[in-house]
Amino acid sequence: MLPALALVLAGSAHATASERAAPAVEFFRTPSKNIACVYVPRAGSNSAMLRCDILSGLRPEPRARCQLDWTGVWMASRGRARPTCAGDTVNNLRARVLTYGQGWRRGGFTCFSGTSGLRCTNGARHGFFLSRSAWRVF
Repeated sequence: MLPALALVLAGSAHATASERAAPAVEFFRTPSKNIACVYVPRAGSNSAMLRCDILSGLRPEPRARCQLDWTGVWMASRGRARPTCAGDTVNNLRARVLTYGQGWRRGGFTCFSGTSGLRCTNGARHGFFLSRSAWRVF
């Protein structure tokens, strides 16, 4: 029985090591808790996605039609940012707070939390700015 237990423990240690090697989804929020973001890597590739929702809603709303709610903005590792029309939110109440003046960097994305809002860019230098009163993509 001991050799079998050793094999099970070795297998579980191996699974834990491989889990640590896998890229992890990461959440963060601004100090006002009005903006919440999620970073989602794609396993086995260099691409990822960053979505940031603003709980007070996008102001002004985009001109395009949305059957649900304009919740925020998303972008991939490359390419332009776009407004998000969704029926959910990425707001995670347990997410760490990105204090004002602090930056966040992961998978080619960079975000900066300021008192005026949140600014994020990707590796292609496209990005977005979100605040309670305005937003823009670039």
